[in-house]
Amino acid sequence: NKCVLNMCDSMNSRGPDNYGNWLRDDGLVAFGHRRLAIIDLDERANQPMHTNDNRYVIIFNGEIYNFNELRETLQDDGYVFKTYSDTEVILALYSLEGEKMLSKLQGMFSIAIWDNLLETLFLARDPYGIKPLYIARSKHCWLFASQVKALIASGVVSKERDIEGQLSFWLLGSVSDPLTWFKDISALPAGSWAKITRDQIFDGPHQYFDIG
Repeated sequence: NKCVLNMCDSMNSRGPDNYGNWLRDDGLVAFGHRRLAIIDLDERANQPMHTNDNRYVIIFNGEIYNFNELRETLQDDGYVFKTYSDTEVILALYSLEGEKMLSKLQGMFSIAIWDNLLETLFLARDPYGIKPLYIARSKHCWLFASQVKALIASGVVSKERDIEGQLSFWLLGSVSDPLTWFKDISALPAGSWAKITRDQIFDGPHQYFDIG
């Protein structure tokens, strides 16, 4: 998918270690990922990452601090891991618990998981919003990325400016979530998750954590 390749190219500085992409056979979903390898440097830990049964596909940006403890618990319950990465731990937890697994994650993250069975996209952001996650609506599809410039680089997202987003910047010195500088791009709020269905219905955001 050319627009996904363009998005990843715009974030070349984000991950010099590896570039990975996945396109579903029917072209319904495409994932692209730039990886800066920190945990488990082996190629088997590259993303997008699939479950053994290929039901779930994940791309993930961030670091889970308690992944070793979570991994040990899952292993005790019989889960067999292929890597030593925190990415696979997230994938395993989601396959067992769905969005309820978010309360177990300690760290900074933005997550995208595609479910090939239910044909839904799951998106989530860490409780404090350390890792960004932006979502855009084009004429024909939804897109997401960790940087606004990547969505613009796709070539299918409008560059029309958002007056409220600009006003927020000039008054506060930054653009407050969920606003951005562009009308068709919004930020998933900190501590929230959302789902997008095959029919392009957006469900969310749902808050799972409130620092207040």
